Amino acid sequence: MPTTDSDEMNIANSHTFAPWDEASAVPLISFKNVVKKFGDFTAIDNVSLDIYEKEFYSLLGPSGCGKTTLMRMLAGFEKPTAGQILFDGQDISPLPPNKRPFNMMFQSYALFPHLSVVENIAFGLKRSNMPKAEINQRVDEMLTMVQLQQLAARKPAQLSGGQRQRVALARSLAKRPKLLLLDEPLGALDKKLRQETQFELMDIQEKLGTTFIIVTHDQEEAMTVSSRVAVMNHGRIQQVATPAEIYEFPNSRYVADFIGDINILEGHCQTGADNQLQIHWAEGITPINATTNTAMRDDSECYFAIRPEKISISTSPPADAENVIQGKVLDIAYLGNLSTYHVEVAPGCVIKAQAANQKRLSRRDISWEQTVWLSWTSTAGVVLTQ
Repeated sequence: MPTTDSDEMNIANSHTFAPWDEASAVPLISFKNVVKKFGDFTAIDNVSLDIYEKEFYSLLGPSGCGKTTLMRMLAGFEKPTAGQILFDGQDISPLPPNKRPFNMMFQSYALFPHLSVVENIAFGLKRSNMPKAEINQRVDEMLTMVQLQQLAARKPAQLSGGQRQRVALARSLAKRPKLLLLDEPLGALDKKLRQETQFELMDIQEKLGTTFIIVTHDQEEAMTVSSRVAVMNHGRIQQVATPAEIYEFPNSRYVADFIGDINILEGHCQTGADNQLQIHWAEGITPINATTNTAMRDDSECYFAIRPEKISISTSPPADAENVIQGKVLDIAYLGNLSTYHVEVAPGCVIKAQAANQKRLSRRDISWEQTVWLSWTSTAGVVLTQ
């Protein structure tokens, strides 16, 4: 669903860094109709995208979607079957990996076990013939940046997973590359440490101004760190947008379902005035009132997608709500700060609604098998055509 002018303005105002919205901005990296085949299998299918300097750009998708292949071609480990990859306006396809002005950080970290933290960070600098005094200064800068000054003499085996991740990051950034490629860099960390490290990565990237491209299957990670996200599936780009746009205005059922939790109802629409629609989705059930800028034909097939947190749940019918559906609570997932209610609203049709737990569990108003009413505004959901 296209955003309205006011929606686009609100989202644009939520961040100041948006070179992709500037007509005069020149991309740092451009994939132009890139195809990659392995025998008869097409891993990358005619991908074109632009990445700008200082972006923290995420390639997001499930295993096998092509995101790692795309990064490996950028790094020089694979060659495109067709198309071009431009860096600073130059086709880099003929360049081997060691001649490209960027580094890659792998999930395994690939640290040298026999070298200390300092020696690991300094390894690439020594191979570049940098004067010793400059190497020492640069290593000190990197140690300070990743907050490992007190562990400089330790070997990788003496470090935690998060500390090894920081060493690998410092080593990758020591030569001040124009671009850093990160292949599932936080996958080996536990959830809490991964969340902490995400913010550290953002701080480091913003401080250095280096362009970061991260490959991940973790939606939360991509939404947290990215300036923009490219959602991939079967070797194709499904949508490229900011995290807010991806979440609030997915362009397809695939993107809507892949990012976060969502309810998707299939129906047929009846158009009205001022971009209003009625979606008939279940026989004998009141149609859904929705808003869309997409041109729709009467009785055409459509999908209504709405996030659980945008649905209110109550034990009595709400007054003056634009959409109200009665149902029965089948299940409750208690998540601490939130509860997710699974409500059957029609035979075989369950809608999820979320509510903040403002009361203690023993005083909760809604329980299993209870009759409840779900309600939402006409602008809370997204109307999709694919």
